Amino acid sequence: MQNSTQPLLEMRAITKTFPGVKALDEVNLSVRKGEIHALVGENGAGKSTLMKVLSGVYPAGTYEGEIHYDGALAEFASLSDSEDRGIVIIHQELALVPLMSIAENLFLGNEIAEGGVIQWQETFRRTEELLAKVGLREAPGTLIDKLGVGKQQLVEIAKALSKDVRLLILDEPTAALSESDSQALLDLILELKERGVTSIIISHKLNEVRRVADSVTVIRDGSTVSTMDAKTDEITEDRIVRDMVGRDMAHRYPDRERRAGPVLMEVKDWNVWHPEHADRQVIRDANITVRAGEVVGIAGLMGAGRTELAMSIFGRSYGRNITGTVEMNGRTVDTSTVSKAIEAGLAYVTEDRKSLGLILDETIQRNITLTNLPAVSTNGVIAENAETQVSESYRKAMNIRTPSVFQKVVNLSGGNQQKVVLSKWLFAEPEVLILDEPTRGIDVGAKFEIYGLINRLSADGKGVVMISSEMPELLGMCDRIYVMGEGHFVGELTAEEASQERIMSLIVND
Repeated sequence: MQNSTQPLLEMRAITKTFPGVKALDEVNLSVRKGEIHALVGENGAGKSTLMKVLSGVYPAGTYEGEIHYDGALAEFASLSDSEDRGIVIIHQELALVPLMSIAENLFLGNEIAEGGVIQWQETFRRTEELLAKVGLREAPGTLIDKLGVGKQQLVEIAKALSKDVRLLILDEPTAALSESDSQALLDLILELKERGVTSIIISHKLNEVRRVADSVTVIRDGSTVSTMDAKTDEITEDRIVRDMVGRDMAHRYPDRERRAGPVLMEVKDWNVWHPEHADRQVIRDANITVRAGEVVGIAGLMGAGRTELAMSIFGRSYGRNITGTVEMNGRTVDTSTVSKAIEAGLAYVTEDRKSLGLILDETIQRNITLTNLPAVSTNGVIAENAETQVSESYRKAMNIRTPSVFQKVVNLSGGNQQKVVLSKWLFAEPEVLILDEPTRGIDVGAKFEIYGLINRLSADGKGVVMISSEMPELLGMCDRIYVMGEGHFVGELTAEEASQERIMSLIVND
């Protein structure tokens, strides 16, 4: 299907204000029928707020400006109101019920029933039709928690198709997906475009934006900065980044002087078995060294065992029947519990910041001081003034964008949440910091700030272990890279030796 010049959606001068904060300031967005329109910007720029205005989460009357949809003024009173008009949003945190089947999830709240009785035969038939449209071959009765994240995304899209979607909004759809699952999802979005479905895609992965987008709108600090049309404009990553952050970023990864010192941490002959399947070995004979002032990367495909290795070292947070030794500064240390691992000088920033890294309903202040409460306590009682001073110092040092450290972290953008997690572990004063996907789901501006922090840690003589699925990130930041495949290390490369081709060659030839 060829793109039409006629807009399906026009958002005109949208302004949304919360107490003390203007989240959107006269934002304009025009989306043509049948196109894929990318919406990009730093965390906290206002992208999600704009989509909540569009979808009726923030109903008409709670914002200024106008929404014109399909040629007419639209004033959506609720999410179901916009869905009735064919606008469906798929959030980054998927809205599926894990212990219900695919079929039950697809028609939840919209059941196929007669006289109050669900017609299961018709439900399963419709489910099979919808799954075929998104290329998913699972049985309709399969439970959601038996599916990987990539397949769950496809279920969400099938659910949108069941609602006769005309405008599909995808918020960071590939953030938690492997490379192959990401490519498959992008192919599906392009296929939906051919079937006449218009899409708005919010993404921090600019290579994916350039691959699928017909138009790109950049939002910065709640305002529209630019809109680029692939037909008439040259859409480059550098141009998008410049518009997003308001400055040129000639070097995506900040320069630093590489100066490795003595060995800080050494893990020897590390073996880990699966916590539930006693006969399944997850990590086999892993050996790793980290020197003072060194950034060490761990590369590998999803499922290679990188996170399992990190969690098992840090307080045996994963696995059973763990054997091997951990040495810090040449001395064997006990890391059998999280508190002992912290005491030994280790810190671990989890890839799942919302479930495992933060207490979302607590304040920034309380989250930051959590790993080192004795440092802000007197005789076992927390000194609130000391706690506030510490958290304020990290707020300034880490550039956490918030009006107050008494703000709950659930209200922060992803990039600012990640800075709170990092602050929390830095306050524990570790010798070695293990970072698991430290920049997942955050924008290029926040990434650059985190890269700068990593460089400062290495300059201070700390050791950093960086697990990342983004190979350019590992190549841009690391002094050495261990390559992992199926639970064991298959190679080790210096920064000079490493390339994407060398890393993939080691993985596939294991």
